[in-house]
Amino acid sequence: MARMRRKADLPSKVCLACNRPFTWRKKWERDWDQVRYCSDRCRGSKGKA
Repeated sequence: MARMRRKADLPSKVCLACNRPFTWRKKWERDWDQVRYCSDRCRGSKGKA
């Protein structure tokens, strides 16, 4: 059984659209290296600014 981690121990990145930090999520487990945006909203607004 896997041990629980504290949120502070999870890896984090900075969103390219809003420049806010965001932490690792289970749904990004397989492609964490390709994740660049913190949300669908930021991904949709990447060309606008």
